[in-house]
Amino acid sequence: MVKRAVVGARYGLRDWLIQRVTAVIMAVFALLMLVVVLFHRPAHYGDWHGLFSQQWMRLASLLFLLSLFWHAWIGIRDILMDYVNSAGVRLVAQVGVVLLLAGYSLWSVQILWSLY
Repeated sequence: MVKRAVVGARYGLRDWLIQRVTAVIMAVFALLMLVVVLFHRPAHYGDWHGLFSQQWMRLASLLFLLSLFWHAWIGIRDILMDYVNSAGVRLVAQVGVVLLLAGYSLWSVQILWSLY
């Protein structure tokens, strides 16, 4: 009999569900952007600026980006937990990834709400 001791891991239904929900959010946003590009045909900066100056588009874009970052975090965390054996190296890598993704999240907000 093999006993598994998973220390600190949060494998399970919650992470699986988060991965699926964030993937669906990203897919819906991709389809939205496809519809916008096909029917609105933004050709120059003014068209794109007008599109992203609308509140609903900013919120949809932010939801997409936050979903992307959360999706990436779960994937990278699982890869680090599976393939980095040293707990210290894994912790440093995970903290680095968290700081990077948090910085990207703040930068995304700054970009999306500085389009006035």
